[in-house]
Amino acid sequence: MENVKLSIPNMQSAHCQSRVGAAIKDIDGLKVEKLTTGELVATVDSDEVKEELIAAIEKAGYKVGNDHNKTSTTLGGCCSH
Repeated sequence: MENVKLSIPNMQSAHCQSRVGAAIKDIDGLKVEKLTTGELVATVDSDEVKEELIAAIEKAGYKVGNDHNKTSTTLGGCCSH
């Protein structure tokens, strides 16, 4: 198991957090520890689960950074307009 901290800079509202939560809720091998404004902290069973997690978040319309504060400045998501 691996702890993952992802920056999701354009996830700024409760609505955005709800969209991301819905997008990732059915991923096997994922345990969400914290989903807050601009950040997701989770435990994943493998690198494949981590890749699936990131892909699901991006498919929902959000850019994903990583735990080293390399975030995208590209806006997206439901609240960027």
